[in-house]
Amino acid sequence: MNLSFFDQFTSPCLLGIPLILLSMLFPTLLLPSPGNRWVTNRLSTLQSWCIDLVTKQLMTPLNKNGHKWALIFTSLMIFLLSINLLGLLPYTFTPTTQLSMNMALAFPLWLATLLTGLRNQPSASLGHLLPEGTPTPLIPALILIETTSLLIRPLALGVRLTANLTAGHLLIQLISTATAALLSIMPAISILTSIVLLLLTILEVAVAMIQAYVFVLLLSLYLQENI
Repeated sequence: MNLSFFDQFTSPCLLGIPLILLSMLFPTLLLPSPGNRWVTNRLSTLQSWCIDLVTKQLMTPLNKNGHKWALIFTSLMIFLLSINLLGLLPYTFTPTTQLSMNMALAFPLWLATLLTGLRNQPSASLGHLLPEGTPTPLIPALILIETTSLLIRPLALGVRLTANLTAGHLLIQLISTATAALLSIMPAISILTSIVLLLLTILEVAVAMIQAYVFVLLLSLYLQENI
């Protein structure tokens, strides 16, 4: 029984082919198809408004040089948001519960922001490792601490997204299992747990949206330090 709780985090396969590849491509179906008109229907209008709102929120802290990253950040935000929300549907698999995938997204983008700072302003980027006015005896230890905190950023990005989504999915499965088990024994308690399950599902929808936004927002803040 304990192992079955974690079976939902195993990537399903068909004929030896991981279906995670198909699930990662599914959000592209939400993109509006080209036509003769700029706005084809109300869904396209809503999507355009949401994309514009997300782009403004992400680009506000950045200067003009950072606006070149608008397409990358907005696409990543929509990608993570779509996968997180689709993963809450029954009998679906959530790719963002896999640490390997989240690290594959976090590490290259973090490294790109770091290399951008080292190329454009190397003195300022390296200056973050040693704050001004640091006492001389503390310089070696402080450089080591700041370097460690810098290198741990991509790990923190990936682990944060994985842990929050994994914990939410486990709680939903545990409470739903308890609700089904108590239905024939104690119907009143089962009704109460089903209400808790409903509230938890609403909370997980909010967590899925917030975690996608936080992931991209932290990347934009890392970029802000290096431009």
